[in-house]
Amino acid sequence: MAKVVTFGEIMLRLAPNGYYRFFQDDQLQATFGGGEANVAVSLANYGMESVYVTKLPTHAIGQAAVNSLRYFGVDTSKIARGGDRVGIYFLEKGASQRGSVCIYDRAHSAIQEASASDFNWDEIFEGADWFHFTGITPALGANLVEICKEACIAAKAKGVKISCDLNYRGKLWTRAEAREAMTELCKYVDVCISNEEDAKDVFGIEAENTDIYGGKLNKDGYKSVAKQLADAFGFEKVAITLRSSISANDNDWAAMLYDGENYCFSKEYHLHIVDRVGGGDSFGGGLIYALLSGKDTQSAIEFAVAASALKHSIEGDFNRIGVGEVEKLAGGDGSGRVQR
Repeated sequence: MAKVVTFGEIMLRLAPNGYYRFFQDDQLQATFGGGEANVAVSLANYGMESVYVTKLPTHAIGQAAVNSLRYFGVDTSKIARGGDRVGIYFLEKGASQRGSVCIYDRAHSAIQEASASDFNWDEIFEGADWFHFTGITPALGANLVEICKEACIAAKAKGVKISCDLNYRGKLWTRAEAREAMTELCKYVDVCISNEEDAKDVFGIEAENTDIYGGKLNKDGYKSVAKQLADAFGFEKVAITLRSSISANDNDWAAMLYDGENYCFSKEYHLHIVDRVGGGDSFGGGLIYALLSGKDTQSAIEFAVAASALKHSIEGDFNRIGVGEVEKLAGGDGSGRVQR
């Protein structure tokens, strides 16, 4: 069984019921989620040894976050404990032409104020095969940039493969800050995951003849984006998700995986979305599983896209899906018929 380590921030997610706007009623649903935590849950659901690393307070909310991961079988033994607060994000789900809204309340969270001494990376990576982080984590502060770098150096020293989802978040840092930090961190990355916006926002690499807001994607343009990324940083593989947003509820969803020689495009799914948040993370989890399972480039991208398509049908950040369900969809059964 492969062992995957992920590192980042898990947050308390507070969201109105259904498609209500903020405080349209007096209730908020409380769950947990966050980029790398979402990946860890997906991998645990696929039967892999999944280790999640962060820092959380010892109080009841911090423990609830830990317990939410343990429920799925994620190894939480390497989580550092301390600090005063768990980061929060408020989510208002969009509908039709009204987009979703995400408001962060994560300043001074335990992980944002973590120090390098909180994590023994040599111990954490013992027996590990893969390390995953996203661009959200270094965006939390200069200390997190350094901690991520230390993690990458330790992973490389142990021969651990490293993947990174660029995941640019303009509410957390500027494009200039992102470019400086990610240019350094990507030197250690083997598999880069991006989307139609991240490569442009972080590195200024843009697909030609593409209008992400008008639903027009030029797939050939992304071949150039993938090659430019691979040539700049020596990535073994570059995955680019391709989302055509028709409305908040309806998207067309596909992806491409470049392995240095081949550009493999997945089939395209028309999604009627229940919950979009965590969709990219479920893609990352699916891709990591597929590559560690020895799938070829085409099969790997088909698995990852199918896993993500299924996540869009599930409330909450976590993808509550098993390998069999993903394989069924990737194999062509997307009818949604009742299973009896």
